[in-house]
Amino acid sequence: MVYIELDVKINPENPLMEILMVELGEIGFESFVDTETGMLAYIQKQDFNEDKIKDIQIIKENPSLFSYIFQQMEDKNWNEVWESNYEPVIIAGRCGIRAPFHPENNDVEFDLVIEPKMSFGTAHHETTSMMIELLLSENIKGKTTLDMGCGTSVLAILAAKLGAVNIMAIDNDEWAYNNSLENILKNNEPHIKVLLGDAQQLDGLNFDVIIANINRNILLNDIHTYAAALNTNGVLMMSGFYENDIDVIKSECTKYNLCFDRFISKNNWAAVRFYK
Repeated sequence: MVYIELDVKINPENPLMEILMVELGEIGFESFVDTETGMLAYIQKQDFNEDKIKDIQIIKENPSLFSYIFQQMEDKNWNEVWESNYEPVIIAGRCGIRAPFHPENNDVEFDLVIEPKMSFGTAHHETTSMMIELLLSENIKGKTTLDMGCGTSVLAILAAKLGAVNIMAIDNDEWAYNNSLENILKNNEPHIKVLLGDAQQLDGLNFDVIIANINRNILLNDIHTYAAALNTNGVLMMSGFYENDIDVIKSECTKYNLCFDRFISKNNWAAVRFYK
């Protein structure tokens, strides 16, 4: 699989950088790495279209703030990129996320091993970190659980460690699908069922807990599907959007009898909890 690396130059402290990351995600970019001069973003070659980058509104409105170059990057180089940027993460003092080349961490309750490849969900991003926090605060023992847009399946794996049952992880990206299969084995959770696809896979299925860390537009499009798949008294936790998007998320959830409970935020990103 061949990827395109987009090297974006912008002041890393500029709040527009976070907005640009979301916009790039919405046109197919899958992974991001912060740099001293901005960020690197990665997209499959067949999905790359420079015209879509030029059409991003904040780039059109602020041409002097952004510059970028791109190059083709062969699959074989990706691990070197990740390993040079990847550090272990500890969430809420209880859950550690590390790569196989890092030593075991016996000081945390849950020591998860995630192969750092081109799948979103290594807990370095605020959204994944917050979803882990929400999961750690939730009693999901014995509850059927769905990890929608699973990326690395780190959330599904943590759910398994927390005692969830009949766990399913779904992603529409083949790389994420294969990476998930690898990660569930590395963490001794082979019973997690991984599917390649999108919310259409949920037809006829029901869960007690649904976790969805994707992006604002996909969530808004699929909330009705999540609601239909959520059991009564079930819990829906979502992230992948900003604090100022919470109202529109709440409004959509209300249409389908999903009740807002609370949210947490970090660096303007938000994660929310609803119940049915």
